[in-house]
Amino acid sequence: MNTRLPKRSIWKRLGSILLKGLVTILPIGLTIYFVYWLGVTTEALLSTPIRLIVDDANYWPGMGLVVGFVLLFVVGLAVNAFVVRRALGYGEELVLRVPVVKTVYAAIRDMTRLVNTGGRKSELQRVVTVRIGTMRLLGFVTQENAAQLGIGSGHDTVAVYLPMSYQIGGYTVYLPKSDIEHIDLTIEQAMRIALTAGVQGK
Repeated sequence: MNTRLPKRSIWKRLGSILLKGLVTILPIGLTIYFVYWLGVTTEALLSTPIRLIVDDANYWPGMGLVVGFVLLFVVGLAVNAFVVRRALGYGEELVLRVPVVKTVYAAIRDMTRLVNTGGRKSELQRVVTVRIGTMRLLGFVTQENAAQLGIGSGHDTVAVYLPMSYQIGGYTVYLPKSDIEHIDLTIEQAMRIALTAGVQGK
């Protein structure tokens, strides 16, 4: 009796095993590569100005990365100062006057503000579901009072961003508050669900 598996079945099982290996290694590999790329890029950018102050004999690899962390920490502390906030606001006004640049900058700024609560719970950054028939869509409230944007009237209309899976796009819809339902998820948890189309580990 021939118990050998057909060649097609063998190749199918082999492909399945390889796919499982790829799915296991890919997230880890991409994470390591991203961290490595971020460290190398930071080191390369900051090493040049550091070498203007420190001679090559006293410079050691990784100094740029350390300076980068210190710089981020100092900036994080400085933005709480009134004078610094005013200066940043003035600089932002100048950037927003430049065509094309203002569009890119405003989009990146608004997205970072969406995912960063700054350690505070903001009513403008809550997770909701939008009901369409029996279907529910995951969304983020970006404006509690859409009338401030010139859309709707009164305080009944809210702006909700509905991301598409794998963050290939999304839609901003304007709905009455009665059409949305708050859910008990953090911004990070909801973003992870949206980015992975719900395919996520614990």
